[in-house]
Amino acid sequence: MGLALVTGGSSGIGLELARCLARDGHGLILVAQDVAKLERAATELYASGAPKVETWSIDLSRSEGAPAMFEQVRQRATLPDFLLLNAGTGAWGDFVGQTDLALELESIQVNIVSVVQAAKLFLPEMVKRGSGRVLITSSVTALGPSPRLAVYSGTKAFLHTFAEAVREEIADSGVTITSLMPDLTESGFFERAHVDPDSLTAREPKADPATVAKAGYEAMLKGKDHVVAPSFPGKLKAAAASILPTALVTKIARAD
Repeated sequence: MGLALVTGGSSGIGLELARCLARDGHGLILVAQDVAKLERAATELYASGAPKVETWSIDLSRSEGAPAMFEQVRQRATLPDFLLLNAGTGAWGDFVGQTDLALELESIQVNIVSVVQAAKLFLPEMVKRGSGRVLITSSVTALGPSPRLAVYSGTKAFLHTFAEAVREEIADSGVTITSLMPDLTESGFFERAHVDPDSLTAREPKADPATVAKAGYEAMLKGKDHVVAPSFPGKLKAAAASILPTALVTKIARAD
């Protein structure tokens, strides 16, 4: 079976993606910061079918994080068959007067810079080999501006268009890139992003991360260009974004 590298693989959608891979008998490299969470995830994934699970504590909010991740892969001389760039973070609140610039710059580093760095390092090797499946976790927010998540939604819009553009550039290489576009999903994101618990964002029903991961995993295996994770609110938001004026979509998103 193959080898998969999953960033943000110790919790949330990333852990569920790792579970999908483990059930199919693939070896895993989990990348995250929290050593204890990584170890717990590794124990569970090994028991559920992964023949081997490695855990790498790497901070992707630092500019040297993604290059260090690639260097560890280079040293072990085994290029992954699956590259799942899932790690992400955000900051909730009005950009003017509420959010912390440091958290927003961290979001740009984790959500954009580390993904571009990883893609720039891994993709040439995958293309040279002539095979590989890449999954980039974007969001339904990529399809329309999201007030109070202005920087986050901007990073996710970048990830989606980046994935689609590079996919086309390497279309005949044997390597595919899939953009996973979930709606609000149950995870630790909302606490880390300091989302107001009384806001509509916090109170709105959340998708099951296992369902989101299954949709992303299956789309990746099929080599699809993107998938909107299967939740009715997510599908509705995607449909609305495709037919309504952007200004109206933005006002609707601001309604909380």
